[in-house]
Amino acid sequence: MSVSVEPTSVEPSQNNSAPANAAQALRPHAEDAFAAELAALAAQDDRPRPARWKLSPWAVATYLLGGTLPDGTVITPKYVGPRRIVEVAVTTLATDRALLLLGVPGTAKTWVSEHLAAAVSGDSTLLVQGTAGTPEEAIRYGWNYARLLAHGPSRDALVPSPVMRAMAEGLTARVEELTRIPADVQDTLITILSEKTLPIPELGQEVQAVRGFNLIATANDRDRGVNDLSSALRRRFNTVVLPLPADADTEVDIVSRRVDQIGRSLDLPTAPDGIDEIRRVVTVFRELRDGITADGRTKLKSPSGTLSTAEAISVVTNGLALAAHFGDGVLRPGDIAAGILGAVVRDPAADRVIWQEYLETVVRERDGWKDFYRACREVSA
Repeated sequence: MSVSVEPTSVEPSQNNSAPANAAQALRPHAEDAFAAELAALAAQDDRPRPARWKLSPWAVATYLLGGTLPDGTVITPKYVGPRRIVEVAVTTLATDRALLLLGVPGTAKTWVSEHLAAAVSGDSTLLVQGTAGTPEEAIRYGWNYARLLAHGPSRDALVPSPVMRAMAEGLTARVEELTRIPADVQDTLITILSEKTLPIPELGQEVQAVRGFNLIATANDRDRGVNDLSSALRRRFNTVVLPLPADADTEVDIVSRRVDQIGRSLDLPTAPDGIDEIRRVVTVFRELRDGITADGRTKLKSPSGTLSTAEAISVVTNGLALAAHFGDGVLRPGDIAAGILGAVVRDPAADRVIWQEYLETVVRERDGWKDFYRACREVSA
């Protein structure tokens, strides 16, 4: 017996009112922050749409990659990277295979996942956050124990998970950090992804996924506490690997865009000539990450941290806040030095030696970096 389970945790009327409060949210959901762009795309999108999709696959890709619509509306890029990666990810969601976004930390897996769900379903909030303590109920369903004890197992006592809600409503569910979830809990997804059903043995029922349902998972294999996916589960996904930015200019562009977006949301002033310091942060991160200087002349030891693009964004944003609140509003080497030190030196013993060697052999001798060298030496003392 199959049953359609209505959502109980968030009523549709409440979800539809979210954009009215988006301006007050510290970090609005993608469908709220970019509601105007999504509406413009929907209005001019005359291409075929899969069942229950808000946009066609072409429009979803345009939303992520950016472009200019026929009426002149500019769609800002949400992801800067190879177009083919986005196209493969979008077309995967149009099939019956789930999507696994794989990559090292800081390659925008969560960001891409959220925007894909927002563009496809208009709702990016059906989210399961993977941790070492994520229980099976977070993927399947739970119970309202007061009702369960009072009346026994019943539909009213059942609390649907985000995945169950997505199945019942034909929406896109998200599972973040899938490899952090214990292996036995991960495998709860096998039946859901292969049979498109979720059994409820306590009620003798099941939930069958309706057309439009799919799932996006993110994972990386670099951090500690990672649980490998079983071969059975991995076969249920189409894996798309998100790479690190191909070159320094691309990474500088990504960092600049995100820092500008975050700065505006925090009411931080725009720092004049901040691009020079952004490029400096990106250069330091890329050289230490790659183990060689940009000119290829000096080999370097790499620290234990990932030094990802996301961390570069954090360093620059923090520096911008320092410049705005405790400086003259101009982003300077002293504003980013402490942030870089915190990102590089994760292991106080080994990483500090690597950082000191980099300062003395590379930064000290580089033209135009004297102020940065002094600032780093000051915070490293």
